[in-house]
Parts: sequence; structure tokens; C-alpha cells
Amino acid sequence: GWVNNEVVTASTIVIRPNQLAEVDGMKPYADKRVRQAISMAVDNAVLLELGYAGRGVPAENHHVGPMHPEYAELPARKVDPAAAKALMDEAGMGDFEHELMSIDDAWRKDTTDAVAAQLRDAGIKVKRTILPGSTFWNDWAKYPFSSTNWNHRPLGVQVWALAYRGGEAWNEFGWANDAFDDILAQALATPDLEARRALMAQGQALVQDEGVTIQPYWRSLYNHTREGLEGGAHHISFEIRPEQLHWT
Repeated sequence: GWVNNEVVTASTIVIRPNQLAEVDGMKPYADKRVRQAISMAVDNAVLLELGYAGRGVPAENHHVGPMHPEYAELPARKVDPAAAKALMDEAGMGDFEHELMSIDDAWRKDTTDAVAAQLRDAGIKVKRTILPGSTFWNDWAKYPFSSTNWNHRPLGVQVWALAYRGGEAWNEFGWANDAFDDILAQALATPDLEARRALMAQGQALVQDEGVTIQPYWRSLYNHTREGLEGGAHHISFEIRPEQLHWT
């Protein structure tokens, strides 16, 4: 027989507005209220169920998770579609149609579809655009509102340094925040885990509050091994370690 092995990883998807992107001569996602409304309207547990068949654990919209040693637990997010629509209206964007783009690949497309459905349920207008990979990746970091998959990194500070720090090449959010960059610089220079966790709590809360992204869940990854084989379960970083394989 076969044994099903599961590991919860930091592999994920982000559904993000780009704060620098122009749409019809304006920058709709430069307004914090618009970004907050988008996040507030969407239940991440629903995205996990509809987008990835529940095969993982919900995340908290800040791209740091329990598999990261410096993760800090924050209070539960509040999902409030009515308040989201009111905030969108307050920003003067109540009649604006958001174009939400994704690649045409199963779980990424399905998750993005579920975001669009929840935004529509909240009364926020959304147009879905689905692109083939040959087209999508040409401008993946520049689309005004789109989804992107991200692979596992062992430390939370790693993905922040790659994609959330101001001016980084992979900063697809168009976000630049001096306070966040200062927190990240301190965290990168802090070897003590608990001291770094205190800094991460500040950074995580800031990313959430700024509505930088919907980062809805952490993907579980799977493999199967023959009964009696030890050391072959799916590694969180896709490593295969032959010296650990053995029969019992």
C-alpha cells in the first residue's frame, strides 16, 4: 500500500493591488481605503476551500506564517462586506469596476475567481481577466490588480526583503513604506528569535492595516511513499535526502 504524506508550507498566492498602477489616468490603489475595503470583503477560509479544496491552513494577509520561526500571532482579522462597501464608497470608488487578472491555471484561477465572487457579493464591481502563462508572466509585477503564486521561504524576513521592501524588483504591490522598511532592517539584523518576533508583529500588523495584499492561505504539499519506507515524506523545501531513506 501507499502512505499519503502532507506538509504545510509557506507556498501561497497573493491577490494584490499595485499602488503605483494607473487606470484611466488615476491610481485607484494608492488610496489605503480602497485596499482595506478589498481585504475586508474577502474571507480567506472561503478562498482556501474554493481555491485549493481546503488543502492547507488560512493565512492572515501579511505573508508570514506558523512555519516561520519568527511568526507572531495577531488578533483574528475581521471580515465585513458591508463595511468594505461603505469604505469603497467613502473613497469615491463605489462605481469603479476593478479588473482582476490571473493566470489560466487551476488553483490560481479558482482562488482569484473566489476573490471576485466575494467582492461582487459585497457590492464591489469586478471584471475578471484570465491570461495564458505565455502572456501573464510578461508583466506579472505591473498589473493593477492580479494574483501571483509564491513559493516557500524558510524565514518570513526573506519574502519581505524580496517583495515588500520599497524599491525591490519583485515588489509587485507597488508599496513603499519607510516605517516597514525600518522594521524589516531591524529584523534582518536581529539574531535573537524572540526579539525578532516582536519586530515581526509590528511589521505584520502594518502590512495588514495598509491593505497591501490578500494572502489567503498556506498550501499543503503532498507525496506518497510505500508502506514501510521512512524518510521519504514530502520535504517542505522539496529536498530529497537519500541518507534518510530506509525500510522498517
